[in-house]
Amino acid sequence: MPNLDVSEILFDPDFADFSLMVTRNAQTVDSDGFAANATTKTTFTGVVTVDRSLEAQRRMAGQVVNGAILIVTQFRLTQGQTGIDADIVTYQNRDYRVTSVDPYTAYGAGFVQAHCELQPFDGGTPIEQ
Repeated sequence: MPNLDVSEILFDPDFADFSLMVTRNAQTVDSDGFAANATTKTTFTGVVTVDRSLEAQRRMAGQVVNGAILIVTQFRLTQGQTGIDADIVTYQNRDYRVTSVDPYTAYGAGFVQAHCELQPFDGGTPIEQ
């Protein structure tokens, strides 16, 4: 493992996005067996890069737009676990579902990389518009 800690660089405003928002749904079940979601929204900081570019796939039933981003952060994103649904990250006015999270200690202590796929399937509305 490299001994280079680049956390100071990754939190530099030239690289980091300080406006990322995560929506997390925690699910609880009451004594009667009814489920309830508790939604929280939290801002966090991370470096966002393209994981898979936006692509329109035309099919007989219609068009689907897909793409993915990769986020390197110290915020503990989740692809889902017992009682918690996969996180939804809002980046540039588009929502992305976290599909996998890997430890990424090569960047420094506590870093993870999260692969996130575009939601909804129509591509949403980009911030540029």
